Amino acid sequence: MSNTVYTFGGGASQQDSRARDKTVVGGKGANLAEMASIGLPVPPGFTITTEVCTSYLADGGFDDGLRSTVAAALAHIEGVVGKRFGNPADPLLVSVRSGARVSMPGMMDTVLNLGLNDETVQGLAAVSGDERFAWDSYRRFIQMYSDVVLGLDHGLFEEALEIAKEDNGFHADVEMGAEHWKALVAEYKSIAQQELGKPFPQDVHEQLWGAIGAVFDSWDSDRAKVYRRLNDIPGDWGTAVNVQAMVFGNMGDTSATGVAFTRDPANGDKAYFGEWLVNAQGEDVVAGIRTPQYLTRAAKEAAGAKQPSMEEAMPEAYAELAEVFELLERHYRDMQDIEFTVERGKLWMLQTRSGKRTAKAALKMAVDMVAEGLIDEETAILRVDPMALDQLLHPALDPDAPRDVLTKGLPASPGAASGAIVLEADIAEQRAARGENVILVRVETSPEDIHGMHAAKGVLTARGGMTSHAAVVARGMGRPCVSGASQVSIDLKTRTLQVGQRQLKEGDLITLDGSKGEVMAGEVPVVEPELAGDFAHLMEWADRYRRMKVRTNAETPEDCRKARQFGAEGIGLCRTEHMFFDESRITSVRQMILAEDEQGRRAALAKLLPEQRADFHAIFEVMTGLPVTIRLLDPPLHEFLPHGDAEFEELADVTGLGVDHLKRRAGELHEFNPMLGHRGCRLGITYPEIYEMQVRAIFEAACDVAAASGNSPIPEVMIPLVATQRELAILKQLVDRVAGEIFREKGRTLEYLVGTMIELPRAALMAGEIAQEAAFFSFGTNDLTQTTLGVSRDDAGRFLVQYVEKGIFPRDPFVSLDIEGVGQLVALGAERGRATRPALKLGICGEHGGDPASIAFCEEQQLDYVSASPYRVPIARLAAAQAALRAKQG
Repeated sequence: MSNTVYTFGGGASQQDSRARDKTVVGGKGANLAEMASIGLPVPPGFTITTEVCTSYLADGGFDDGLRSTVAAALAHIEGVVGKRFGNPADPLLVSVRSGARVSMPGMMDTVLNLGLNDETVQGLAAVSGDERFAWDSYRRFIQMYSDVVLGLDHGLFEEALEIAKEDNGFHADVEMGAEHWKALVAEYKSIAQQELGKPFPQDVHEQLWGAIGAVFDSWDSDRAKVYRRLNDIPGDWGTAVNVQAMVFGNMGDTSATGVAFTRDPANGDKAYFGEWLVNAQGEDVVAGIRTPQYLTRAAKEAAGAKQPSMEEAMPEAYAELAEVFELLERHYRDMQDIEFTVERGKLWMLQTRSGKRTAKAALKMAVDMVAEGLIDEETAILRVDPMALDQLLHPALDPDAPRDVLTKGLPASPGAASGAIVLEADIAEQRAARGENVILVRVETSPEDIHGMHAAKGVLTARGGMTSHAAVVARGMGRPCVSGASQVSIDLKTRTLQVGQRQLKEGDLITLDGSKGEVMAGEVPVVEPELAGDFAHLMEWADRYRRMKVRTNAETPEDCRKARQFGAEGIGLCRTEHMFFDESRITSVRQMILAEDEQGRRAALAKLLPEQRADFHAIFEVMTGLPVTIRLLDPPLHEFLPHGDAEFEELADVTGLGVDHLKRRAGELHEFNPMLGHRGCRLGITYPEIYEMQVRAIFEAACDVAAASGNSPIPEVMIPLVATQRELAILKQLVDRVAGEIFREKGRTLEYLVGTMIELPRAALMAGEIAQEAAFFSFGTNDLTQTTLGVSRDDAGRFLVQYVEKGIFPRDPFVSLDIEGVGQLVALGAERGRATRPALKLGICGEHGGDPASIAFCEEQQLDYVSASPYRVPIARLAAAQAALRAKQG
């Protein structure tokens, strides 16, 4: 075939390496070709490449060359299965599915049973010998095609189905016979005619190209864009399309469909995990339309379920499936997420991919697979997503706390969360944006709910199983999820939730325990996580392979202790201004700011000195023997000024100055653009007594801790917002002078460094000169990003989402470093600084210090350390190890 379409299945093997390249044929296409090549039962098909998707989206159509190539590929399928597409006597039916290079579960569209029309349905009924199956398949196709391709509301068809069941006294779809499905097909076609103004398409080739175009279009659907943004997937990758011969799980009691994992994706246990349905198609399991059954006897018995497992009901097909599980896990050396169909006793494999898993499961699988000899330590380190560790680092429900359990569902995604009930994804996003904790409660989630699921702290669904959309997506996001809570009834008109005999309203607090499947009223207390076992093993391996040090951004003893617990090797940023906002000292700070002369400022600073010294003493005690980088006062003084008459009156009582006088003085300090005004080192230059007080507090505390412990902390005094060598020279002289005074007073000396934060473009450009005075550079990438892009971090949320969606930035530059722009300044600053001072210590301390992509860039630049918030320290440790390993692998 041409290089835009690749066939698979039927014993033919593609020689072109692109046929198994995920960037070309997507993950699904590559794995289908791989499974077919190793002899697994894969229905034949073909894949249209991701390159076609990008050109289709750019040009808005298909060229004639592609149409002829697809016709030849379709002939390949016909030759393998012995059926012809559109043949009214014995029709070939196909599925049309998406397949991006990375898994995006449920985000893009699928069409099944394509090729059915008023004629071919008769042929399908004849060759299958099952008229009910044929008409059921036709009504499924009309509904799915109308939704995905024609853009009709699927609710119109769901309503018609419910009316048909009610009119005939049925409780479930499976009770309906061929005559009922025939009648419903006529109703569905009438709905399509009424909504479209033209008949439902009968030409099977029109159907095929409509479906291919719709799948490509779904790459740019709102839900896909949200998912890509949340998972840092570039918008220019595109998706492949897989067209494959249909196999049917809805051909009676000897047929079935299912989704399975070779290990438990929730906890990582080496046990088959999955669900299946007799006489069903794949969407019945994935979408949660019917409650599925357990795959294995053990799982069924553990859950106390009544219906037989696949292991019991279809022992031969299950045994073959178990062999496939083992073969695929050995072949890919990873846990596999598998879709399968059994058609009249014959097993068919429809998909395999590396399965989504919780952080706990990812750790256990990585460590277990090393022990099993399946992978090595380096592979284990590279396999765990650093950001997934965030799931493990936060508190869990207190096992001893009382629980008002409302109901139980399936433990679809572990973890715990409390929040207000919200019933719609848009509302979840809106309330979360206001800082509220919310739980999204739905009958079942759909891909359109992706933004609400991300915003919510947890997800609860009334329907669906362990492999439903809600379960798979929540596990991938690290959100606790309880699915299939059948006692939950939602009334969107009254905005209420009925759970058994209890009624709750939207906004009421509930708690989810995703590990047990429990739903509780109110908020349940939490306990700190245990960071041992598999977590400790992986962190030990990561520390062995990483080169960069990992520090923390912290300014309280509590944060310092937490960071040490998480493995921090010092403090990369202690922001002293945070200490000044304390209620007990803000009045003295305001006195200092509003003083009219140096004498007044020094009087106020004298009150602050003992408290500032106590701050540093507490930090040094926790960080004894480790480097502690302390940034001297940085923000503009207006941030500390009184707000409102009450605060001015309180300050007037303390100072003895009139309110009008204080307001006048505050007005004199007003700045039009304070973030680019009188702040940072400019304060130290104009009011050196402020920095003198802070430096005195630092070195008095350090000497006292050294005397008491016998183990000296290593203060690193950081001068902020430097733009010139002269600024740093003046303030370094101040630091050295005050430090010398303290050492003489205390009768001891300490190792210390004086350096600067590189957060202005000029500082990066002049790094060679500035390094003459600096012992270290810490790249303050938060402000460096603001000053380089000319974008306020506080205001950018209004437009940055659109910038990312439109491809202006690949991702939010305040979340992941703008490597092409800001990164060049970091690289330049590092190069020029080291040219002047080869031993210059280099690190970053912005929020990017906890972002894996930014950490990889820091490894490329050979920085000495990254500094992250306490809860991101393990993330940074693992990301630094991965960066070092990838650099080693080239």
